Amino acid sequence: MSWPGPRILAHRGGGSLAPENTLGAIRLGASLGFKGVEFDVMLASCATPVLIHDETLERTTNGRGAVAATPYSTLATLNAGNGEPVPSFEQAARLCRELGVWANVEIKPARGYERATGEAVAKMAEELWRGADLPPLLSSFSSEALERARDVAPALPRGFLVGKIPRDWEAHLRKLQCVALHCDYKHLSREMAAQVRAAGYALLVYTVNEPADAQRLLDWGVDCIVTDALDRVRPDL
Repeated sequence: MSWPGPRILAHRGGGSLAPENTLGAIRLGASLGFKGVEFDVMLASCATPVLIHDETLERTTNGRGAVAATPYSTLATLNAGNGEPVPSFEQAARLCRELGVWANVEIKPARGYERATGEAVAKMAEELWRGADLPPLLSSFSSEALERARDVAPALPRGFLVGKIPRDWEAHLRKLQCVALHCDYKHLSREMAAQVRAAGYALLVYTVNEPADAQRLLDWGVDCIVTDALDRVRPDL
């Protein structure tokens, strides 16, 4: 399996240099030379996919309450930092295509919405990137969300997200028909990296913020690194 995107991705659009999961973050990442971004997608109460990480609004916006209980018409009026609104997935996708930026789309379902989120994100991604030379990669910690994404948009590549790599990682990837394993770099060894690559899967690690760590992991054969440190980890490593 060849990794389908760039080797270095800007975490949540602009890393630590911009409000996370906003259009401004994606623009900043692109302006700094990053050819790929990672961002999170969850469903609003009206089933509109939106860019946000937490199930609640308090940490990243001036709103209160649960994302899954808030319509997009309200989310779009909130301040997600520096006057940036909470964007819809459609807006983010169109911006990525306009800027020529590849996307690793993390399906981030609120509890109880795993299948619905996987289906909505996959269907919309398939439509929004129709005809693109390089489609996005869909990733998730949720097996249910990835299963549904696989069923409704089988042609889109998928990555299985974990913290520490479980013993049965390969069985999960086979079942979900994933092309890549995504893990916390702190739990990865050179030997495990070699095992994943030898099994034919690509390997992404998060969230690597020191250039020396990034270079070491690339030397191990890691295919992709997600970073918050856009001012330290070069996009052309």
